[in-house]
Amino acid sequence: MKRVRLLLLAVLALAAAAVCFFVPGSAGSEAAGSAVRQGAGRPGGAGLAAPDKKELAQKIVASAENSTLDWRSAYGYIEDIGDGQGYTAGLIGFCTGTHDLLSLVERYTKDHPDNGLARYLPALRRVDGTDSHEGLDPGFPAAWREEAAVAAFREAQDTERDEVYFDPVVRRAELDGLGTLGQFVYYDAMVMHGPGTGPDGFYGLRRRAMAEADTPAEGGSETAYLDIFLDIRRAAMKSESAHHDTSRIDTAQRRFLYDGNLGLDTPLEWKVYGETYRVAR
Repeated sequence: MKRVRLLLLAVLALAAAAVCFFVPGSAGSEAAGSAVRQGAGRPGGAGLAAPDKKELAQKIVASAENSTLDWRSAYGYIEDIGDGQGYTAGLIGFCTGTHDLLSLVERYTKDHPDNGLARYLPALRRVDGTDSHEGLDPGFPAAWREEAAVAAFREAQDTERDEVYFDPVVRRAELDGLGTLGQFVYYDAMVMHGPGTGPDGFYGLRRRAMAEADTPAEGGSETAYLDIFLDIRRAAMKSESAHHDTSRIDTAQRRFLYDGNLGLDTPLEWKVYGETYRVAR
């Protein structure tokens, strides 16, 4: 049974609609519903893929992943954060235990066979799916940081982020009828939880949210649907020892939602881990 929110959400949904100037689409058409919601949250139809919004998205993610707005400083980041995924590294936290780091290094090595990480490919294949450092210590972290100074490796990280995370999840959000904020909510969840179909993978979280609320493409309220999606994601984070701090939801994404900022418009202010971040126009 779909959950019904309190009067607050109804008011918020109406306020968001008024702010975003929704234009009704034809009933029963998923494409029309999607276009309506995209028009509301995506000035010029560009949404999170617009260069300025994409830049903003990387800054918000970096504030939670690396405690900085300078997301480009994260190319050389690498550490084991104790979440059972081995080393977490690079732009959006590629992990030795979740295949995406291995995929990145394999693709990069195909074009640049003499790179400083290539010698670790046998070890990366052995530890894939585990938290093991076998064959990676002590040299892999230093090799990663050194390779991150190479422009081609930074470009490879950009490409992996876009092809595996950003582009697919933004397209999925568009099909669900979500505006720019909703697209970011999906993207941040994809970055942290990965593209898995299990209960706590991105697609699993989405499936669980859709069991409780209609997406805008299904005729539902965008505000109510995103609120439920964030509830479900928050619970998933709380169940993981490395992600008990849910401020990236509580004092960032939820704040944008309750402010009715479905377009993720600047100026923007939020808090993560108690630290305040601001992006001007």
